[in-house]
Amino acid sequence: MLFITQLIYIQEGQENVFHQFEDMSIPAILKYNGQLLLRVRPAENTFITTTIEKPYEIHLVEFATENDFDNFMKDEERKRFLHLKEQSIKSVMLIKGIKI
Repeated sequence: MLFITQLIYIQEGQENVFHQFEDMSIPAILKYNGQLLLRVRPAENTFITTTIEKPYEIHLVEFATENDFDNFMKDEERKRFLHLKEQSIKSVMLIKGIKI
């Protein structure tokens, strides 16, 4: 299993555009042996300490293999909506990991 954690930082005022992208992108995860395990939009009072910018959302996704993740990233339907991602997301910190 491959686990992907994303810390997602949004362009100010582009939240609705980001939500449109997520509405199209998240369902595609299932097509590639993946599952969205966690989607969190942390509130200001939920941070105990941080030395980095606070993300708008945190996602934890599981894929059966690295190849499944690569295929998800290449999904043609998802690619049709990348302009929404580019418009709304300032940056993403993507962390790959395995369960130990």
